[in-house]
Amino acid sequence: MKDKGLIILFSILALIILSALFAPFIAPYSPYEVDITNKFAPVTSSHILGTDHLGRDVFSRIIYGTRMSLISILATIFLVLLFSLIVGSIAGFRGGLFDSILMRICDVFLTFPTFILALFFIGVLGVGLVNVIIAIALTHWAWYARIVRSIVLETKQKNYVTAAKCLGSSRLKIILKHIMPKVLSQVIILATLDLGHMMLHVAGLSFLGLGVQAPTAEWGVMINDAAPYIREHPELMLYPGICIFITVAVFNSIGEKLRDIYEAAQYSRESEI
Repeated sequence: MKDKGLIILFSILALIILSALFAPFIAPYSPYEVDITNKFAPVTSSHILGTDHLGRDVFSRIIYGTRMSLISILATIFLVLLFSLIVGSIAGFRGGLFDSILMRICDVFLTFPTFILALFFIGVLGVGLVNVIIAIALTHWAWYARIVRSIVLETKQKNYVTAAKCLGSSRLKIILKHIMPKVLSQVIILATLDLGHMMLHVAGLSFLGLGVQAPTAEWGVMINDAAPYIREHPELMLYPGICIFITVAVFNSIGEKLRDIYEAAQYSRESEI
């Protein structure tokens, strides 16, 4: 709470989340309401950001696009963390041949650039939001799994974990009670730093026509719809682009702030010891 910059960032993030939650009450029009007679309308009191090539209200589509963008990245990061925590925890705690096999599988996934690998999975699974979420999750889980494994390997050597083993605690209880809290505190910070990257993935794939499909209101789809009219009406691409830029910048800045706070706390704790 002493960091004013972090308070400002969380306030902006809260506004973004609230606009997504209350989109039906904020947006003045339906994002799918077509009015060809009113296409490319200028900024007026009725349409504060104008209308697009189908006469749809741009402001309403941006507000609803906030909801779609946040849902997609939150679902993606949930799948990434779920899979990586399971694989990384088992590999790090059990070790041996099982650990080697899982890490070689991770190495295979880490060999390819994430965007190229996502395109491959979409080619296999097909286009659509659900398949994009699955594809992006499959391209990111390996990196997180290796990080989780390294934290588990370090933590399981601690005295309190050894004491829990001596007291007869099961492996599952040791992982959930003694190891997972430390893992989560670090992985969630890393995930915050990666949310902006995942949002760019979703928007980029939607722009290419492989992710969210038109006429769904989503920022990448809006940029794709406005691309043919960039010379006459560049603002139609500018509005969703600015939204993506601000949201990604907020996520990255919050992640960096949280990382600095965590590192400072760790340094302070080690100094006291």
